Amino acid sequence: MNKKLLLGFGLIFTSSLFAQTFTDNFDSYTAGQKLCPQSAGAWTTWSNAPGGNEDVLVSNAASSSPSNSLYFASTTQAGGPTDLVRHFGVLNTGQFSMDFNLKIDAGKAAYFNLQKTATMGQTYALDAFFSDAGNLTFNQVAGFSAAFPQGTWFNFKININFNINKWEIFINNVSVGYFANTVNQIESIDIFPVDATSPYNAAFYLDDFHTVVTPYTLPVKNAGVTFAGFNGGNIATNTVVPNFKVRNLGTSAITSFDITLNYNGNNINQSYSGLNMASLAEQSFTLTTPLNLVAGSNVLSYTVSNVNGQGADNDATDNVASITVDPIVPATGKMVVGEEATGTWCQWCPRGTVFMDKFENEFADFWAGIAVHNGDPMTVATYDTGIGTLIGGYPSSLVDRGADVDPSGMASDFYTRLQVAPTAFIENGATWDPATRMLYVSVTSTFQAAANNNYKIACVLTEDDVTGAGSGWSQSNAYAGGNNGVMGGFEALPNPVPAAQMVYNHVARAIQPSFEGFANSFPSTVNAGDAHVVNFLFILPAGWDESKIHIIGMLIDPTGKIDNAGKATITQAVSNGYDYGVAASVAELTAQLDDVVKIYPNPTNSNATLEVNLKEQARVNVRISNAAGQEVVSRNYGTMNGSSTINLATSSYLPGIYFVELTINDQLLVKRLIVE
Repeated sequence: MNKKLLLGFGLIFTSSLFAQTFTDNFDSYTAGQKLCPQSAGAWTTWSNAPGGNEDVLVSNAASSSPSNSLYFASTTQAGGPTDLVRHFGVLNTGQFSMDFNLKIDAGKAAYFNLQKTATMGQTYALDAFFSDAGNLTFNQVAGFSAAFPQGTWFNFKININFNINKWEIFINNVSVGYFANTVNQIESIDIFPVDATSPYNAAFYLDDFHTVVTPYTLPVKNAGVTFAGFNGGNIATNTVVPNFKVRNLGTSAITSFDITLNYNGNNINQSYSGLNMASLAEQSFTLTTPLNLVAGSNVLSYTVSNVNGQGADNDATDNVASITVDPIVPATGKMVVGEEATGTWCQWCPRGTVFMDKFENEFADFWAGIAVHNGDPMTVATYDTGIGTLIGGYPSSLVDRGADVDPSGMASDFYTRLQVAPTAFIENGATWDPATRMLYVSVTSTFQAAANNNYKIACVLTEDDVTGAGSGWSQSNAYAGGNNGVMGGFEALPNPVPAAQMVYNHVARAIQPSFEGFANSFPSTVNAGDAHVVNFLFILPAGWDESKIHIIGMLIDPTGKIDNAGKATITQAVSNGYDYGVAASVAELTAQLDDVVKIYPNPTNSNATLEVNLKEQARVNVRISNAAGQEVVSRNYGTMNGSSTINLATSSYLPGIYFVELTINDQLLVKRLIVE
């Protein structure tokens, strides 16, 4: 067999070292026989069972170099059973290069992963998916995608510099991108036929497998920058928090260092002291000076210096880490809505909790997050039913009511939608009466393009810092114990998380008039420059904290997607001012109607009279609710005209404040009634 282990003289950084090279083109093996027993221990399987059903057959059906290769295929969702492994030994310093030739059948998929340790399945350092559509993606690297040729041989290569945590990918010897990996260590490769998408058909040949391991001898004093980045959304004009990682690549402890950030021609300098970083330890740091992102492509770099206060360290090659930052430029007046389907009963929904908070922090003024609960005390039935028609399970999420995605994957859709110019700018105004707890909302749409009455307005209230008592408020938690990975601290909490330890944010408290929006929001013809107002009235139950409420006005396009949104606290909306327009669901009538509607006696203890004086025939409906917003009675009186009285029998009501909602045609007035 043409397989060899070579030792070659090489120089890396400051050390003279031997590079270890492995090559296998499978040509000396017997075609039609299992690989592992023929490989003298070079290859094994996931279960370390050479010759078993996880082993792969050597093939002579196709090859990139004559005459053999390996062929992997599976048509099941689970993949396999073929599961081929080659161990490298633990690698976390120095450099590693691996390349091989692939021929993936057209319309089929391929896959491999890199394991962090010798214990298979313990930690996946990298999952590489070659999709049916011809795109290469990695689970651990958000946003990475590279095209590869289908139905023909091509070369895949990965170069890893563990010292600076730089992982670079090549297709046919052309670099298609690089990244820092959160798991900066590997021990083996696992080649496994699986397809991530239906109809689950993986089929590929692999040939000319080649690796080079270049070890690194640690000098006495050496600090390396292994990560360059920032906390915050990659959006032009955003203020973000710079962060980086430093690794001790020397034998002596690191107690201090200086760092210099360079971006857009400006430097930020900061010193760190009082440290005790042992050899090979890695630590994350943040700068106290924020960074303002600017439009355009710029290099962001971090340079470490003056290690332990002694000037230059022993290896300058790993002192700098950099990334290219090209922020998204948002469309003017754009706000994106993220709706998360969740429930306290859902064991994987803590993932949504973590990522909704993350996006709220990162996307700030461009993001309106709404947690739509199902099957728990925070459920809003109308909202829950509406979102249920668009999702496949829990947790799920929708960005501007686009495709159903996992809550952890909303960022990509967010950035895409952020760049789409809105049809109208949305502003929320309000009046708020803390005594009656009546919140009148006006949603103003200022159109930037022509539209029609197929556009609709809906208004949502969300609340942060929501708590409750009882089992329905306890959060089921699949991340308890850490076996399913780190998830924002939920791995350190029990299953379920007791109600007393749970605080829920972005909770959908109400949606009006419906999930689909108000059908009469706009006239049949809307011109660019027109402004239209839709009014709503919410009566906030006493248990809601008005200081934690957000008003989200949403413009829904004719396809049912959210075109744009506006978000404001009650205080902000009141500051914006309240405008009169078309009433949607519970909304306010003009002041003139109040003059011809009377309720007496008030207070009362047994009966009250509602007097209505109408100038023309109109449809009349009366609904009475208590201070908690619960309906007590509702009755449709049909059409009425002129002066009419309606008896309100209140003898069975508990003492307290009630709200009498009088709807005349599509407008409504709410009057307060006190029962003693």
